[in-house]
Amino acid sequence: MDAQCRITVPSVAKHISIQRQLADLEKLADLSEGEFTSAVSQNTDQHVAAGRKPCPLCPEEKFKACYSHKLHRHLQNLHWKVSVEFEGYRMCICHLPCRPVKPNLIGDQSSTKLGAHYHCIICSATITRRTDMIGHIKRHVNKGETESRYIAAPAPKSSHEVLKEADTDVQVLPNYSTPQKSDSYFNPKMKLNRQLIFCALAVLAEERNPLECLDAFGATGIMGLQWAKHLGNSVKVTINDFNENSVTMIQENCHLNKMKVMMNTKEEDDCDETTEEGEENVGIIDVTKMDANIIMHLRSFDFIHLDPFGTAVNYLDSAFRNVRNLGIVSVTSTDISSLYAKAQHVAQRHYGCNVVRTEYYKELAARIVVAAVARAAARCNKGIEVLLAVALEHFVLVVVRVLRGPSPADDSVKKIRYLIHCQWCEERIFQEGNMVEENPYRQLLCDCHGSMPGKTAVELGPLWSGSLFNTGFLRRMLFEAVQHGLDEIQPLVKTLICEAECTTLKQFSIHGPASQNKQEECGVFIKTPDTAADYYVVQGKRKSNEMSRNTGKRQKSENNAEHPAFYYNIHRHSIKGMNMPKLNKFLQYLSQAGYRVSRTHFDPMGVRTNAPLAQFKSILVKYSTPTYTGGQAEGPLQSTEDAQAEDNVQAAVADKSGDMECRTWNYLAQFFLKLTKFQIECPFN
Repeated sequence: MDAQCRITVPSVAKHISIQRQLADLEKLADLSEGEFTSAVSQNTDQHVAAGRKPCPLCPEEKFKACYSHKLHRHLQNLHWKVSVEFEGYRMCICHLPCRPVKPNLIGDQSSTKLGAHYHCIICSATITRRTDMIGHIKRHVNKGETESRYIAAPAPKSSHEVLKEADTDVQVLPNYSTPQKSDSYFNPKMKLNRQLIFCALAVLAEERNPLECLDAFGATGIMGLQWAKHLGNSVKVTINDFNENSVTMIQENCHLNKMKVMMNTKEEDDCDETTEEGEENVGIIDVTKMDANIIMHLRSFDFIHLDPFGTAVNYLDSAFRNVRNLGIVSVTSTDISSLYAKAQHVAQRHYGCNVVRTEYYKELAARIVVAAVARAAARCNKGIEVLLAVALEHFVLVVVRVLRGPSPADDSVKKIRYLIHCQWCEERIFQEGNMVEENPYRQLLCDCHGSMPGKTAVELGPLWSGSLFNTGFLRRMLFEAVQHGLDEIQPLVKTLICEAECTTLKQFSIHGPASQNKQEECGVFIKTPDTAADYYVVQGKRKSNEMSRNTGKRQKSENNAEHPAFYYNIHRHSIKGMNMPKLNKFLQYLSQAGYRVSRTHFDPMGVRTNAPLAQFKSILVKYSTPTYTGGQAEGPLQSTEDAQAEDNVQAAVADKSGDMECRTWNYLAQFFLKLTKFQIECPFN
């Protein structure tokens, strides 16, 4: 190109339709025949007559060579005015045959239609519509891709953003937080979920060694990398993903964290580097590219984690088919729209469950997922023991221990029942027995059915009616969180322990499980660092002595003190015109009344208690105060006679303070006394 035709362009070659000024397009028409042919290879019939110039963006059959003034109007009206602007450049519409178009067959003749299109300045895409081109550029800007890289080539590794979580580095794509636009999805908001699963795996790693664990949906591989990096040779990590780009990303992240990668049970040649002295505990990661159902059918694991995008019901049968006895299966469900009763038809389709929006909808979602897990385990002649069930804003996490045998399976299925929920007062109770009753409303403790017309209650479920937490397992999770410095989840685990015991006492021991000689879960003894003799492992099969069997039978009769089902929101049952007591004070009042009480992680203003709803409301009314403060805010001070009269009224009613009705009369007496004083001080003339 001549010096007079030099144009400021990005470092990478761009298409001739991308220019800064209209004059630059006109200069392209002044090129000699040979130079112009190299830029527009399809425009072969270029008879540049004297004074006539061809259009650089149109073929000869569309626009013939013309004089300069006509060419200027053509470029301005048909190319420049409909261009798309980006950072000083104009992406003009192009009519050259650089975009493949399907031929149109008309009889025996085939005619190729040359469609107008735009060339993206950032990538090699060709877009036909102007509105689509504008949206295409906006998506590049949202991803942070604003530099021109027109020539199609694989992006360099330096273009990947490196994130660090729990001393583990992972490479992610610029659009890593949008699952629809990225193969390697990484959600920073799920950090709490990953830490909970890590603590559960760390507890299981203390029971058996080595431990084979599977991350069925690896994406970036962050979870499996954390397992291998912090637990070392005590775990054999397998990271699986069906997407080829995700598998490549997982391998690169393994190399970034100096991990050895196994592909098809053969170690990679480029990972034979000897580990340093400080890296002796770094394990080998097996990276597989399979469907999650296939790999769980082919291989057996001690720990399986399922975290698909959405519901996990399609993978539960495969997970329980080959999981080892006393192993752990963790399920993360992110289809919160259906679980939280926003899309009830989807919950009916996926979980076969009838659900409505209630004050305890988060615990309802957790029990729906546990019921689906229990049914899938029972189909494989396995039972479950729920170790942990967490429902937060973005996900529902369920961690269960697998108990092999038809008897545990039958016991688990018996805990799946329907729930009767009153839509007037929010009272709820699990349906007793399997017989169809003529009036199931009689099982509710409220009398709304008799005082309200029509149907007052609905039947929800089937739901899991058993316990959602295992206190011993949670305490060991807290110990592992302290050991590995996971400070973010320690308050949550402490809340779960209080919720499991249904107590407000926050006394936690972080000296580890070694202080306890034996720890019993699921009817068997779990090995702790000091109890290797009571529980041992032989070729993957767990054996216990006769004492553990007898203790397991005794545990069934002694395990009646599990936490109450569901909770009450203190704001949903507040009284209009009354100030409620503080939540911690209200918990003390319930505890003094003889009820078990604790806070819940499902709702910051929720109260888990075994008190009936009527008693819950009566205690709430008893310790609530009127909102009227008219005579106290401003005005003259109270006289001595008024103060004495008020003291007399309080003393007269204080004798019956134990009764709720007398409490109400006390508040009314105070109210009328203040109103009388206000009328005396401020008479209306």
